Amino acid sequence: MVQTLVHADRTGAGPGAVPFWSMRQDEVEQHLADHVEDRRRGPAGGRRGGRALAWLRVVGRQFLSPITLILVVAALVATSTGDLVDGSIILGIVVCSALLGAWQEGRAADAVSALLVEVAVTIEVIRGGRTLGVMIDEVQSGDRLSLRSGDVIPGDCLLLSSQDLAVDESALTGESFPAIKAAGSPVPSGAALAGRTNSVFAGTHVISGTGTALVVLVGADTTFGHIAAALNGRADATSFEIGVRKFGLLLLRVMLVLVGAILLINILLHRSLIESLLFALALAVGITPQMLPVVVTVSLAAGARRMARNKVIVKRLDVIEDLGAMSVLCTDKTGTITQGVVGVDMTLDATGEDSRAVLDLAALNAGLQTNYSNPLDAAIMARAAIPPESTLLGEVPYDFLRKRLSVVTTVAGARTIITKGALDSVLGCSTSADGRPLDRSRTEEISRRAEALGSAGYRVLGIATRALAAGEAVVGPGIEADLDFRGILAFHDPVKEGAADSIAELSALGVRVKIISGDNRNVTGSLALLLGLAGRVVLGEELERANEAELRHLVSENSLFAEVEPMHKVKVVHALKTSGETVGFLGDGINDAGALHAADVGLSVLTAVNVAKEAASIVLLTQDLGVVAAGVRLGRHTFANTLKYVRVAASSNFGNILSMVIAAAVLPFLPMLPAQILLLNFLADIPNTLVSRDRVDTERVAVAGAWNMRSITRFMVTFGAVSTVFDLITFAVLEWGLSAHATLFHTAWFVESAITQLVAMMTLRTGRPAWRSRPDSVFLAVSVAVAAVTCALPFTVLGPLVGFTPVPLGLLGLLLGLAILYGVAIEAMKRLVRF
Repeated sequence: MVQTLVHADRTGAGPGAVPFWSMRQDEVEQHLADHVEDRRRGPAGGRRGGRALAWLRVVGRQFLSPITLILVVAALVATSTGDLVDGSIILGIVVCSALLGAWQEGRAADAVSALLVEVAVTIEVIRGGRTLGVMIDEVQSGDRLSLRSGDVIPGDCLLLSSQDLAVDESALTGESFPAIKAAGSPVPSGAALAGRTNSVFAGTHVISGTGTALVVLVGADTTFGHIAAALNGRADATSFEIGVRKFGLLLLRVMLVLVGAILLINILLHRSLIESLLFALALAVGITPQMLPVVVTVSLAAGARRMARNKVIVKRLDVIEDLGAMSVLCTDKTGTITQGVVGVDMTLDATGEDSRAVLDLAALNAGLQTNYSNPLDAAIMARAAIPPESTLLGEVPYDFLRKRLSVVTTVAGARTIITKGALDSVLGCSTSADGRPLDRSRTEEISRRAEALGSAGYRVLGIATRALAAGEAVVGPGIEADLDFRGILAFHDPVKEGAADSIAELSALGVRVKIISGDNRNVTGSLALLLGLAGRVVLGEELERANEAELRHLVSENSLFAEVEPMHKVKVVHALKTSGETVGFLGDGINDAGALHAADVGLSVLTAVNVAKEAASIVLLTQDLGVVAAGVRLGRHTFANTLKYVRVAASSNFGNILSMVIAAAVLPFLPMLPAQILLLNFLADIPNTLVSRDRVDTERVAVAGAWNMRSITRFMVTFGAVSTVFDLITFAVLEWGLSAHATLFHTAWFVESAITQLVAMMTLRTGRPAWRSRPDSVFLAVSVAVAAVTCALPFTVLGPLVGFTPVPLGLLGLLLGLAILYGVAIEAMKRLVRF
């Protein structure tokens, strides 16, 4: 793939266009100056008039479904054959349904957009000489960026300056090791992505080091954008989406059989072809839950709002169901298991004695480094300040391979390197300790001391120094050699009060917690007894050596993982997923980005580095496992209400359509007119859009819900058959008991269908006896109101327009009695068919 500088023309490069990484800085700047208007063509430019355009798109989607288009054609056919009233009524109902769906979907989209503002990732850019804070998708070509650890790269950029800059490009190259970047001379135009060392690219993030960059390409014009377009921009479908799709295919098969049967019956009975066709199309709509996409969107948006009130912000609606289905949560311990308020408890020299000098050296390292802020350095600076005359002469930033950070400054008049990091890493660079040779016995003594502190729950870092020789370079990892080990720093981060209760709460919900930490085995192991976690401490090196089968066994049987690197976290997540688990990962650091992407549910926190928040699909406003447990419950609540609509709508519609097939074969007229079927379907959809408000029984929230098509089919057929039986009783009473004429028959069955749909929803919304599960008051009130309006419609001036006639009060009472008996029958059947 050759990425050209001419980003405004996606169809191809203009004459003489070349990849920007092969150009000098002044050439790139001149090109951007010549194409200044193109900067407004990125994602930010598309927002002008965005609200109105988004609303029109939502409305348009309502009319683009195949069923809706068929109905529009049917209305036009009816009108063209002289049936102006029926055609107008059908068209009016279609428009009202579309507007109802658009209104609900638009409100849901607005609610989610408002929530996303709270967790939007912003970046500082220099634009027109001013420093601005903008959201990532508002960055424009020509902007200048200041890069540091944890920053997300918002576009394809040319580096202007750099210092020890390392970037994670795994999203583009699949390479797990950081790519080293350096501003400098142009590279060949045909260089592979890994060879474009003077450039950084969208979809990547900074691991360590600093730099400045000029944004050249944004949005779909970037390398990442082209890759996404080649994949059609389609992410893997979630289990929720797959379930909805399977349900749609099930209804399609049922619809084709029943509608085909009823069309054939009407033709054999020599009924009007146009009327039979309209009737068949109306039935097709009747069995299709037209509002399912709207109900799903509204339910998920309502779930997102409820989660926001519980300090959980959902960035992607379709992840809510996966959150409810989560069976394993992987998390680091800092801030979630522990308090996250780190303090320096001890500073010891190489012999184990208290040492102020070790603290002062650590303060110089923490205070002068320009990498990213972290709790350990903050704890050091809270204990000691650096002299105001201290100057940074050089720096080797922290990375996850070396596990240490070095600065060069002046100490006692000499240029000195101060290295701080993981104890084993610092000891490995040291050849002496406090000026004496560091032999094996002294190394083991220091390690035993650190191990004892780790077992007591302390995090231990080592610190070492060396005076640089005259003329020796002050940058580069090569200077971290022949160091003098000066001592250790012991940090204590106590376990949160209630952490064990939160883990127990998640366990009661069927969610197992696994702690994956970069800390040493002793610190991580000390949590086992405090938190009641099973298994031994598995080390990163074991994960590295294990084959696929061994890896699945390790991650399934154990809950504590220590001394892991970023790629190990990804391996744990993948192994759990291949074992059939729905995996959540909670992380807030640079090293968590890969695992957040790999997990079914990526969770981060508001205070996380940008790359972690960007990778996550859910952001917690507070770093607490109790909040995750609340989110799991709400995810299950949302899924349960969506499944409630699916079950009730499918069974009710199936029963009604099956009844019509039978009635069409034995009655001398159509059992209901096409416009009446559509009107009934539309009125029933009004309360259904509020099903997301409904209460959910506690037993439904206690376990993860799942799409089970066999269960849904059994539910649809069983309770649909009960509905059909009572429909046939109603037919018999009307046709043979009362000898009702066609108009009265249509009206009475319309009223009966409206009442029984209310009864079905209020009884089948719960697996308990209906009187032991109270519905949401608004949902109930709207459902009753719609049923009342439906019953009253034949008595209004609108009744004759759709072919209704007033129903005698005695018959109305009889229909009400049948509806009550129908509710009793459902309750009896619920005892036999559990769901």
